[in-house]
Amino acid sequence: MSSAEDNRDTEDQAQSTVDASPTTLAQSPVPEPVNTPPPAVVDKPTPASPALEPQPYPQSHPTPPASTPALNTSPYFPRLTAPTMFLPIPNTDPLSPLLTKHVPPEQRPRRDVTENARDGREFHSQLMSNSWRALARMARDLIVASDPEDLSRILDLWSLRLSALARLRLTNQASAECTNLFAPQARSLATRLSALSAYPFELSVLRARVHYWAGDARGYVDALAGLLTGCKAKARAEKANLSMWLERSARVCLMIASQLVEMKDYHAAITLLTPLCTQQLSPSTDAPPVPSPAIHSAVARIYLLSGNIPKAAEHFKIVASCADVEPGTIAMNTALLCSASGDWQHAEAALREVLEQDPQNYTAINNLAVTLLAQGRVKDGIGLLEQAMQASPASVLSAEPFIFNLSTLYELRSSTAVDKKRELLTEVARWGGDGLRATCLKMPSS
Repeated sequence: MSSAEDNRDTEDQAQSTVDASPTTLAQSPVPEPVNTPPPAVVDKPTPASPALEPQPYPQSHPTPPASTPALNTSPYFPRLTAPTMFLPIPNTDPLSPLLTKHVPPEQRPRRDVTENARDGREFHSQLMSNSWRALARMARDLIVASDPEDLSRILDLWSLRLSALARLRLTNQASAECTNLFAPQARSLATRLSALSAYPFELSVLRARVHYWAGDARGYVDALAGLLTGCKAKARAEKANLSMWLERSARVCLMIASQLVEMKDYHAAITLLTPLCTQQLSPSTDAPPVPSPAIHSAVARIYLLSGNIPKAAEHFKIVASCADVEPGTIAMNTALLCSASGDWQHAEAALREVLEQDPQNYTAINNLAVTLLAQGRVKDGIGLLEQAMQASPASVLSAEPFIFNLSTLYELRSSTAVDKKRELLTEVARWGGDGLRATCLKMPSS
């Protein structure tokens, strides 16, 4: 089902999935350590001995050791913790101009853009409240204070830092810091880093995403294709970790397909995902492959986007026949298929079935509001979204499609649009967290 806004984020979910649902949450180089050889001993030339038999080793030289001692090969990259690797985060907030223009000072919620997460114990609370600015600063402080030999912790914190910057939509800064991490002058260091067992897979994904942030969509697809090739090679080489690398390969395929959908190359996305429609129950057994409900649903939704409703219906039928399909998936697929066909009443019934099984499924709530709008029931749609906002403001007010749809419904009720959108702005400023695009509120900032 299409949302009132064609929106796509892609952080998240360094997890990328193909979903037609309208609720999708948008310089110093690093030198490699050099082992300096010991200074050479320079001797005066000695004339060759005329004797034919082997001569004894001169006593003035030490006898060569039988074997050279092994060098210390433990990873040690001190420049990864250097403060010069990072750029300062700007203290800007996209909601502040709107609050200044539309909300009186006494009614404005406090927006702290200088907040810092002081230690790891606050990580969960900051993550749940979408405090990406505080998390980015916390990651930087922890990296600088880390022991350079604790490489696993440092690389995980680098992943957190770059992910938080991306969620703040500071893509230029994220690209610059990622370039510092993998500087062209230190390509051998980057190769050594990626070969370590402590190297996080998410960091490889973020490195490929630099192309996307730069507007190079095809370069992004090429980088992901290279990452996919590496995952397949690891799967063949590391039999003990076969399941992990197969799962990562599937994740990368979904990322590529999501980007192809954004480029409107639906045929290529379907061709890429079709081999994944069957999954092996266990790599260590000879059990026959079974259909994957998630992949079949993704392929069906791409067919819906391309306008091929019969092919989408075929894949949705396969999903309905799966024994391990999640509750509500069949009803949600039915709602999407009915919406594409213009059967809004049956789509509404299917979505209400989803909500009976999971009342906190905010994707279904958002889709249901769209079906009510399609039937001309604007007041019912507003009431539904406002009820969800009151029940869980932290969840729904961080979703830009939800905010955009509610703003659109307010505009259709022109008599109360200004006051209602001002109230919505206040609630979004209180609960929305960082990284929210102010354009989803559809309010002028100047």
